[in-house]
Amino acid sequence: MCDENSSIHINSLDSLKSFIEKLGCADSKQLTEEQREEIFINANQKEFSTESVGWMVDIISPNDISTSMFRRSKRSLNEVSMESAIDLIKKALELEVNVAEIYVDTVGPPDKYQEKLKAIFPKIKITVAKKADSTYPIVSLASICAKVSRDHALKVWKFREGIEVPEDGFGSGYPGDPVTKRFLQEYEPVFGFPRIVRFSWSTAVNALEGSAFAVEFEEEDQPGKEKVVLGSKKMTSFFKAEVPVKKFKRHQFWKDRCIEDVTDF
Repeated sequence: MCDENSSIHINSLDSLKSFIEKLGCADSKQLTEEQREEIFINANQKEFSTESVGWMVDIISPNDISTSMFRRSKRSLNEVSMESAIDLIKKALELEVNVAEIYVDTVGPPDKYQEKLKAIFPKIKITVAKKADSTYPIVSLASICAKVSRDHALKVWKFREGIEVPEDGFGSGYPGDPVTKRFLQEYEPVFGFPRIVRFSWSTAVNALEGSAFAVEFEEEDQPGKEKVVLGSKKMTSFFKAEVPVKKFKRHQFWKDRCIEDVTDF
């Protein structure tokens, strides 16, 4: 449901390996939420941590990601993630952290990503690799800090849309989570999901297909480019007397503007 980046800063490279081994760091994706929480708490309380380890996160909201991917001058999810990582490194340097080495879990081809980072930070040793989360303990610890921060942010999420969240919540945000699947089955037929859902996520797109109202964007036809229309119904059908079989809770947008359904003119 959201993307996160994290960076870890250390004072003693020699002590890092033993410290992380004692914490029990591993591939953050293979750890349960409770295990990540425990490691996160220990990483912020143990003596070595408070004296030698620092971390910071950059949490990017689902709405920002969707806006970036759908705007006229599009930015891919990989580009958004790269820019976030670069900003974190720049912030560490601005805080006068002595950055000697950088380890990054890649998004996209690692060679191109590494070249991009080296061009920006030529004096720093940089390693970009696939599955760095499970290969380099420091990346695993950074990922744990990011995921725990994300989980905490989601637990206190305030829905601007005023929707009622089921007792079991909205799940982890992963497509295989049954709670998340159930949450995605409820949406507003015109506006779709609340802002906590990334509209550029293929799982969300597939959930809207077939029953949400289609929106057509009028623009000049470009040769060789097919017109993309999402949904199975035109938005104009929303104003017709025909009532969809599925009942939806009215979106706050309509309530705020005192807009009602009109069937007779």
